[in-house]
Amino acid sequence: MTEEIKVQDASAADKAKAAAAGLLVVGGITGYYVLAAQPAWERWLAVVAGIVLALVVFAWSSYGRRFWHFVLDSRVELRKVVWPTRQETGMTTLVVFGFVVVAGLFFWVLDLALAWATRALSGQG
Repeated sequence: MTEEIKVQDASAADKAKAAAAGLLVVGGITGYYVLAAQPAWERWLAVVAGIVLALVVFAWSSYGRRFWHFVLDSRVELRKVVWPTRQETGMTTLVVFGFVVVAGLFFWVLDLALAWATRALSGQG
């Protein structure tokens, strides 16, 4: 499978749209603090409005279109995943738990041996 990856430089307009989207988010958050004397729902409305407007502006840019294509391609790839059966998941879980028990016992014995060696070498036993 050879796919040609097309890398496009964003135009100045797309960069301006992305910057405007960022400024809209910042503006919504700033509005939350500027409207400190207003009821909480108005303050949160400013934040939500800033985020929604930023998403709309971002969607109109080439960055937004590329992101949307990425989401669609990800959904296609997700459909290709072969998920394990319940039995395979259970067996894998048992193997992991078994390994954890064996590793825990190994490190416990190693700790006891090193503690014994330290006491023997330092003469504090």
